[in-house]
Amino acid sequence: MLKRSRPRSRANSPKGRALVALLVLAGAAAIALTMPIRLGLDLRGGTQIVLETKSTETTEADREATDRTVEVLRGRIDALGVAEPTIVRSGDNRVVVELPGVQDPKKAADVLGRTAQLTVHSVLGPAEAGQEATGASSGTDGERVLPDESGQSLRLADATLSGQDVKGADARFDQQGGAGWHVTVDFKDAGSDRWAEVTGEAACHPAGDPQRRVAIVLDDKIISSPQVDPSVACGAGIAGGSTQITGSFDDAEARELALLIKGGALPVPVETIEQRTIGATLGDEAISAGAWAAVIGTALTGLFIVFVYRLMGALATVALLCYGLISYAALAAIGATLTLPGLAGFVLAIGMAVDANVLVFERAREEQAARTRPSTRSSLTAGFRSAFSAIADSNITTLIAAALLFFLASGPVKGFGVTLGIGVLASMVSALVITRVLAEFAASRPSVFRRPHITGISTTGPVRDALLRRDPFLMRRPRRWLAASAVVLVVAGSGILVRGLDFGIEFTGGRLIEYSTATRVDADRARDALADAGFPRAVVQSSGDSDLTVRTEKLTNAEAETVTEAIGELGGETEKVRDELIGPSLGAELRKDALIALGLALCAQLLYLAVRFRLLFGTAAVGALAHDVVILVGVFAWLGKPIDGVFLAALLTVIGYSVNDSVVLFDRIRELLGGKERKAPFARLTNQAILQTLPRTVNTGLGAVLILASLAVLADDSLTDFALALLIGVGVGTYSSVFTASPLAIEMHDRGTGSRPTRREGRSTERKKVPASRTERQEVL
Repeated sequence: MLKRSRPRSRANSPKGRALVALLVLAGAAAIALTMPIRLGLDLRGGTQIVLETKSTETTEADREATDRTVEVLRGRIDALGVAEPTIVRSGDNRVVVELPGVQDPKKAADVLGRTAQLTVHSVLGPAEAGQEATGASSGTDGERVLPDESGQSLRLADATLSGQDVKGADARFDQQGGAGWHVTVDFKDAGSDRWAEVTGEAACHPAGDPQRRVAIVLDDKIISSPQVDPSVACGAGIAGGSTQITGSFDDAEARELALLIKGGALPVPVETIEQRTIGATLGDEAISAGAWAAVIGTALTGLFIVFVYRLMGALATVALLCYGLISYAALAAIGATLTLPGLAGFVLAIGMAVDANVLVFERAREEQAARTRPSTRSSLTAGFRSAFSAIADSNITTLIAAALLFFLASGPVKGFGVTLGIGVLASMVSALVITRVLAEFAASRPSVFRRPHITGISTTGPVRDALLRRDPFLMRRPRRWLAASAVVLVVAGSGILVRGLDFGIEFTGGRLIEYSTATRVDADRARDALADAGFPRAVVQSSGDSDLTVRTEKLTNAEAETVTEAIGELGGETEKVRDELIGPSLGAELRKDALIALGLALCAQLLYLAVRFRLLFGTAAVGALAHDVVILVGVFAWLGKPIDGVFLAALLTVIGYSVNDSVVLFDRIRELLGGKERKAPFARLTNQAILQTLPRTVNTGLGAVLILASLAVLADDSLTDFALALLIGVGVGTYSSVFTASPLAIEMHDRGTGSRPTRREGRSTERKKVPASRTERQEVL
């Protein structure tokens, strides 16, 4: 009985895909031309400060208090005159402040971190002999002792007014009276009444008596303690709710004091737990180096896939350029900040796009070799359809790693997670939509139809030909591969025990300052000079021709200036190109978050693979991932490389990237289990899947190596270790997906079924006939 076939939906038709591709590219071009992308401080230079609010006896540092703190800090930052500052709350009790172009973190931290606790006190009299100053209230009556402007200690009563009673403050210059600069303070309604009350009580004491004075205290320091004018009557006080703070102020001091008071007292104290300063020169160099790495890496990758896949490779290269446009537009559209690790993620995602194209083209080659498709275009259509599940699964595993980086990482590494996630999504659009539109259009041209050899998919390629010709049984003895993996695991992992891990300041806390000196400074001389300056435990390393890195435990801004002066005496003109401060509490938290991220990454991969495939495959893949993680960490331990936030980003990326090979392999095993050879031994099916997917694994690995090698050679020094970690991870991950995950799956399958393969098993099974794939065939419609 003949049935009428259902028409294809417009979105699935070639014209529909072409329309979608044009709309996406037009929208991306419009966004790219009209919305500039926002650069992080590590690319444009500036200072980032992370403040943590602290609870007091009267106020809890909750979300509401932190929101009020953000508003107060915003007023202070606006008064500093910084262009395009950013201040946002992070979590319940943290505030992230970004100040582009600010190279003096000491001044910024001082202005932002001062609580500006303005209080007004009645003076109880001079302090007794031997009575020491106490910043905080002491005793049951709230009395405190503080020195006045001249150094005389005064006993102060409990505060009558606070900064919350302040309405405003302005710095003014008294030209007529000759009083110079002073600050006028206006109080709110309730504050006006209390101000009149405290000045009225002081007016009851005779002139010259210390108790006739009123002390104005800012951050536990008396900034003014004037006597109440004799014209003020006892009990009446100064009405009107306004007063003047006088003293020996100059222009800058008066304006800064007015800024702190007018900005308001912070509702809770704040502590600087992280501080980063990047020089503008370093940012420019990072952008230039990253751009060159992206251009050269893309060019090398494009040449490679053109060499392997000819015309289809050239069209895939065009799609890669479109990927770059889409990724850039997506970052600009969502207002994401592009950081230096984020730039690396942008480049790395090119490898994901290449992987998808390679998967499609290899499946199309298989369709052509099997002679089941009459034309190149039909082979391409079948290739896209067959490769879709593997592409989706492998990209989702990478998205899991990107999501964990976004939610658990901080600073520039969080930007890497954002960029990697956007890059993965853009790479799927590039490979599944744009490449398909271009490839199907080219394959339908008569000139291409008459010359199928130029498509690059009419033959299976030398790697597949060699494998099919020899048909090696790699999984004959899976335990030998597991033993080899165990040896490598023990050798690499022993570095963790023998050498230990060199945790970066993100995980230990401390301060890291990088200098660029006019003349080369020997690290030993710098170490001795810092020891003489009072920093015997400073770790000094030299890099490049004139760069010097100093790493110490917690260092104040004043002590950091001392370190800079000591380095400057040795190297002449010295520029501070990078300054990072991590508090010990934040370091402990980042260590905990790193372990959580690593555990969640492995569990998430296991859960996803168990749902998409089977628990057996998920367990084997996660076992291989744990193998990769230990080897990568162990190699870095042997090399003495730092384990820092950037390494964590590389590690999670390796987890997402290396599982791709396992996903593709297990997807092929699943396909074979549902086909004609499902009754064949599991080891033989696994071996057949390895041989069928190995060309894709080799081509994808080479494409990734070209990208990562460009990053390692051309990118900024801070990304060298990142690229090295990924190069190691890609190599180990490629090996483990074939020779660790596969044997592990075979062993678990045999244990579960209670069967063991014989030594000669598989030889008697019927082998597939090798297709004459390297002979060109005239295609027919």
